[in-house]
Amino acid sequence: MRARVARLLEEYGIPSAAIGVLREGELTEFAVGVKNVETGEPATTDTVYQCGSMTKTWTALAFMQLVDEGKVDLDEPVRTYLPGFTVADPDASAKVTPRHLLNHTNGIEEAYGDPGEDDDVYERMVENMADAPMVFPLGDTHGYSAALGYAVLARILEVHDGKRWDDVMRDRLFGPMGLTATNSRHDQVDETRAATGHLIRSLDEGPVVTPVDYLPRAFGPGGNVTSTAREVLAMAHVLLNEGVAPNGERVISAASLREMMLSRVPVPDPHMFGPEWALGLIVCDWHGETVYATDGSTIGQNARLRVLPDSATAIVVLTNGGPRESFYRKVFNEILTDLGAVTIPDLPAPDPTPALDLSRYEGVYERPGSRYEVSAEGGQLHLTLVLDPMQADFLGKPDRIGYELLPVSGTHFLMPPADSLEDTQTVAIYDFRNGTAGYLHANCRVNPRSG
Repeated sequence: MRARVARLLEEYGIPSAAIGVLREGELTEFAVGVKNVETGEPATTDTVYQCGSMTKTWTALAFMQLVDEGKVDLDEPVRTYLPGFTVADPDASAKVTPRHLLNHTNGIEEAYGDPGEDDDVYERMVENMADAPMVFPLGDTHGYSAALGYAVLARILEVHDGKRWDDVMRDRLFGPMGLTATNSRHDQVDETRAATGHLIRSLDEGPVVTPVDYLPRAFGPGGNVTSTAREVLAMAHVLLNEGVAPNGERVISAASLREMMLSRVPVPDPHMFGPEWALGLIVCDWHGETVYATDGSTIGQNARLRVLPDSATAIVVLTNGGPRESFYRKVFNEILTDLGAVTIPDLPAPDPTPALDLSRYEGVYERPGSRYEVSAEGGQLHLTLVLDPMQADFLGKPDRIGYELLPVSGTHFLMPPADSLEDTQTVAIYDFRNGTAGYLHANCRVNPRSG
């Protein structure tokens, strides 16, 4: 398997990968490649990677401890625990609950100003979101919140425990579970063990060290945990064993774990990641078998975890380059095949038969930092992704990228890649309550129609 992963790393231009498999309580792990292309230092099973939004599952576990303690109720308004909580919409201000935040149905725009990098960052974020508008009405659909939603959960944890979120995570999870390589603060990372992130702007150029080492601290509860493959699988062990860590520590009750897994909302685009979202977990359907997922990306590092309860199996892949969905699919499927386990389904094939009224899809769908233009030409829908010029320059891409949209159904489309560094993606264009589509859902993010 090591040799096959090495070939895939070379094919995709990814410097290294750390891979771990937990199977019926037995752990196997290995690492391939280099931590940094400039130093050539090899990655090992002790190499620490940035986990990105996989952090949300850690934060959800800590929050469910409060539920176990009877200190919070998932369906009580956030204002019960943060009395001054306010966003621009009075109804959402009064009614948004922790469950809305955990499953990304809160609808609040990621508008929290510049909260800085100090220890009061999540307190300041909550204060700064007083004018945050709604992307969609509370509970109306699923739309991923990269930072804001989980920052509010972190602030509830801080207020309850009387300490900062980083200390909450250490004291509630990392310490009791015996994890020595997992933490949430950049300045606590052992740089001698840390993988360096890489951007891949072209295969000819190859991977280059990212100019941005870490995400801002505002992303902490939603994206700043760093860990090893072995210690990510300690979290997977909790998910597979009714809330108990490998060292025997009970992290959450079996009832709270069931709530995390079974409290679900539909995802408008079911094909790319999964058809449902639970509390801090993606829910996948692999040929009829339920699989739980938690993924993450930072600027040049990526993490993927898949948990298969039916076969008591979990697989994690951490890399310092990408992301490329086809890379992860190939690695996961090779491991799953070797284990005799269910594999990841292919994306659906396009269906040429639907007679679509293309005018109902045409329009602009956008929110701050994101703009999609859908147009019809020659009986075919096309999508133009408009990038901020600074973002385009950073990624080495044009600021307008065109794609075909191939229908799978009346609301779902395949979007073939625009260049060799991309993979086919899926897009949902849906909600025709007003005659034309109201939302475009891509990469788990929702973008409302603006014109």
